[in-house]
Amino acid sequence: MPHVQPLAPCSFVAAQPVATTGCVRVTQAGAQCGSVDAVLATRYAGVRKLRLNYELLGPSDAPVVLVAGGISAHRHVTATEADPTAGWAQGLLDAGRALDPTQVRVLAFDYIGADGSIDAPIDTADQADAVALLLDALGIGTLAAYVGYSYGALVGLQLAVRHPQRLRKLVAVSGVHQPHPYAAAWRALQRKAVALGRLQCADEQGLSLARQFAMLSYRTQEEFGERFNAPPEIHNGQVRVAAEDYLEAAGAKFVARVSPTAWLRLSESIDLHRVDPAQVGVPVSVIAVEGDRLVPMSDAVALIEGLGGRGRLRVLRSPYGHDAFLKETDRIDALLASELFGSQRPSRT
Repeated sequence: MPHVQPLAPCSFVAAQPVATTGCVRVTQAGAQCGSVDAVLATRYAGVRKLRLNYELLGPSDAPVVLVAGGISAHRHVTATEADPTAGWAQGLLDAGRALDPTQVRVLAFDYIGADGSIDAPIDTADQADAVALLLDALGIGTLAAYVGYSYGALVGLQLAVRHPQRLRKLVAVSGVHQPHPYAAAWRALQRKAVALGRLQCADEQGLSLARQFAMLSYRTQEEFGERFNAPPEIHNGQVRVAAEDYLEAAGAKFVARVSPTAWLRLSESIDLHRVDPAQVGVPVSVIAVEGDRLVPMSDAVALIEGLGGRGRLRVLRSPYGHDAFLKETDRIDALLASELFGSQRPSRT
């Protein structure tokens, strides 16, 4: 059993890794995937036996950077020899990028509850504690950096409050210290769509509709105006607008890989999220997107003000809104390179 270092003070967490499972496998030079069995006392769901699935890419002597995305993201960030399918952060880990896994060691994991096994409220603090357990089990004392996008930024802020000794720097992209009421209202309506689907024994249809609502909140009027500025058509006596094919395809793709229970509980987790910026114990670079309907600029500014001298704000203008971190690969990479390394990459230690 890995030795567990004392964690940052917290009143409701007591957890430790139990064992590293036998499914760890090295897939190529410096790349491995595996899982860790752990026991975690969660804030709302009680003590849980969990399996923390991860991928770790890069040279063993390189600085470790943990990368975490939105609630539908997972441990597979980029194509590897073992799994050649594209990862959710494909492109941001290409050769020459700030997160090039030949230069840094990239760690990613599946969020707890992402497999639908927890049908109870999940807190971002639980996710941060799970990260600390994973680092213990992997023998990683301190991350060179944590890069979080959307939900991943919320988890990173919790990690910086609860376990500041586990990371040197946080880059929070499109995620702040608390949810905006407008965004929370969007998510509440999405969850009602899923609940209605369940009442009708149509779980997949409900989740698909929720995802379609979500796509409207992720993107901007500017993008929809450019892509779908076509007159409606009449099919079988019903009017169909230009964006419907796109929305339905997004819903179908999402339903094929995410369970309703997992989505519901992780959606709730966003709205449960609260962090006092004054308690964040590491330097934070906040990357905000002008036009983000879920994380408005005013909230990013409030986070920076609360961080005092520990925060730095960078602003990106993009028609992709909240999804800019998935679409603006070149511009996000340039910001990451600047915020993580400045003019010089960290040396391997």
